[in-house]
Amino acid sequence: MSQNLTTADVATHNKLDDIYIIIDGSVYDMTSFVEEHPGGQKVLKRVAGKDASKQFWKYHNEGVLKKYEGKLKIGQVEEKAKL
Repeated sequence: MSQNLTTADVATHNKLDDIYIIIDGSVYDMTSFVEEHPGGQKVLKRVAGKDASKQFWKYHNEGVLKKYEGKLKIGQVEEKAKL
């Protein structure tokens, strides 16, 4: 089920046990992925509740999004996120 969320909504999900991030206007619930993330928890904690597009594309390619999109994507932002 896809949700429309504001950047303020996403910003409230900023703890290791409740992490949302924004990538190119889509919202991802990273909570279940924290332990699996190859870069470690610290990386996700730094971008928790924020637009992580710039950081994501610096280290990942489109294949990574496609691989996890079905599992982690929960919706999109209603307004354009600030970087």
